[in-house]
Amino acid sequence: MKKIVLSILCLFTVVLTYAQQEFHVFPENHSETPGTQIGNGSLQNPWDLQTALSQKSKVVNGGDTIWLHKGIYNGRFSSTLNSTIEDKYITVSAYKDDKVVLNGNVESSQDQTLNVRSTRVIFQNFEVTWLGEFTRQIDRNGGITKFVAGVNHLSGKNCKFINLMIYNNPGLGFGSWKHTGGTLIANCIVFNNGALSSDGKGRGEGFYVQNNSDTETRILKDNIIFNNYYKGIEVWSASKHATSEWVKNISLDNNVIFNSGLPSNYRTVDNIIVATDDREGINIAENITVKNNILYHNTNFKKNEVNGDAASLTIGFHKKAPVENVVVENNIIIGRNNAFRILYANSLTVTNNTVYTGYVHLFSLNTERWNFDNNQYYTKKSKAFRRSNTENYNIKNWNSQFNLDANSQWKPIKEFDLDPVLDITENTYKPNTFRVVLFNKNNEDIIVDFSKYGLKEGTNFIIRDVENYDEVLRTGRIDGMSQISFPMTLNGGNPNKTLNNFGVFLIEFQEDETTEAQKDGFFKKFFRFLGF
Repeated sequence: MKKIVLSILCLFTVVLTYAQQEFHVFPENHSETPGTQIGNGSLQNPWDLQTALSQKSKVVNGGDTIWLHKGIYNGRFSSTLNSTIEDKYITVSAYKDDKVVLNGNVESSQDQTLNVRSTRVIFQNFEVTWLGEFTRQIDRNGGITKFVAGVNHLSGKNCKFINLMIYNNPGLGFGSWKHTGGTLIANCIVFNNGALSSDGKGRGEGFYVQNNSDTETRILKDNIIFNNYYKGIEVWSASKHATSEWVKNISLDNNVIFNSGLPSNYRTVDNIIVATDDREGINIAENITVKNNILYHNTNFKKNEVNGDAASLTIGFHKKAPVENVVVENNIIIGRNNAFRILYANSLTVTNNTVYTGYVHLFSLNTERWNFDNNQYYTKKSKAFRRSNTENYNIKNWNSQFNLDANSQWKPIKEFDLDPVLDITENTYKPNTFRVVLFNKNNEDIIVDFSKYGLKEGTNFIIRDVENYDEVLRTGRIDGMSQISFPMTLNGGNPNKTLNNFGVFLIEFQEDETTEAQKDGFFKKFFRFLGF
């Protein structure tokens, strides 16, 4: 019996090995097993990173994994990996819990640290950055001569970018361009990207997003985006004379975006903008969903601050390209003057949002295909809706004249408050890790209840502040009540950090130790059955 089973197992192993291969990559300067161009991708003879990313589909294909081992990979890299197998992905990932860093601070003509021209590839669990000293000034006289992005996905469909940290690149954080339909970008942390142009203004968005696919939706979900030199997410095209559509079918879901523009010393700017600058009326931003996002700019709520321009969400830009079928649902939108701006929109749904702003700024009113309801507005004056150079409306007039916001409420900004726990999201791709977003207008510490997540009493936890990720903020064990206290007074005067009324944290729970027998998986138990 055992001989028969062993024969079947051997056959199964051969098939599995053929179908799913694992390859290994090490830095070129690794002391023991340096990655090389002439390697074969084995653990004993690994590839360097660029060689791995250049493999043809006859060598690396869907179902295969390329493991990046611990270290700093100096260079600017280009991926041309492609899976030719429908519904199967090539995975490029850090090995286990290894810290893998792609460092683009090298001499190169390439305009991004990682250039992706791939189809059905998952990139996950590594960092993309510039290390060491470099200026943020675009200036041929002693500065950098051009902006350099973190990641540019230029072509190829159905890729996934998961659990990446993209930071300190002197340009755009992540470009997700028009020929890359079906892309998923999830659970990434994108911050402090950008530089100063020659006129001193900040440039470098967290995300620049387009999509020309009629059938595949671009999804940005569960990301944390902050302190980039320019806007947080631009769903956008700057082309003024388009001949086709390429800003459509995009979903922004459950992202946390704050203090966009803050490091540039210029001005705070939109956390999200959805629009195009097309003058031909062809490239219209359409079928865009903005839901469940938390948008924040530093604001002193105890002083009812709304002065100064701090936009959080802008819909539409040019009058010849009014947006179509944009849905803004269940978001928290916090800024100061112009926190929520509607410039030009043909069809627009705005429901179940909480808005803190000087006023809702309206450039034009084309309300026949607008649906506004169940929103909560906090503004400085009762005439919350300001139409440029014409008339202002209070909530009653707004409803009666335009049949909008019948079930919405308006309150003065002094009454503004939120539940202290704005969001707890478990990382789909990293078990036992949660994103926690907290708010307290009085800067008081917050107790968070984790009882519904089934954590055992005594489970260890580690808390990190995303703005100071490399340092552990707090450790401890779950008590019988499953309640954990988070500190809020973390800003000691840093102008580029959130105020003490708002915080974004990552908490990781470490599972209880198990016995060796419990750790044994199917194959270990099976081999014991065979007598090995």
